[in-house]
Amino acid sequence: QVQMVESGGGLVQAGGSLRLSCTASGLILDDYAMGWFRQAPGKEREGVACISWSGGVTYYADSVKARFTISRDNAKNAVYLQMNSLKPEDTAMYFCAATDGAITQMIRSGEYTYWGQGTQVTVSS
Repeated sequence: QVQMVESGGGLVQAGGSLRLSCTASGLILDDYAMGWFRQAPGKEREGVACISWSGGVTYYADSVKARFTISRDNAKNAVYLQMNSLKPEDTAMYFCAATDGAITQMIRSGEYTYWGQGTQVTVSS
């Protein structure tokens, strides 16, 4: 049974940082490209960042470029999202997801097969 678990969310002031982690069981993550998505109340799920299976290619949404960094440690079967200079508009539930396909700049949620349950990030002004 595949299970993906996000952690590291919380409440932070604007300008602060958080590091999200995603670990998996029942799935060898280095067989998959990975993505981070977020969804705020009343809004559609948005692709934030993605990384190829090797870690050599990454894409970011324009809204987070230069502030967020996606990385992976295949030895630990984990993927991370370092979020700096957080803004109130970054407030959302954040999800990690896995795809056995190639990543694209559009970071489309429909291309991802396995999903975690999410971790809440709240940025206060």
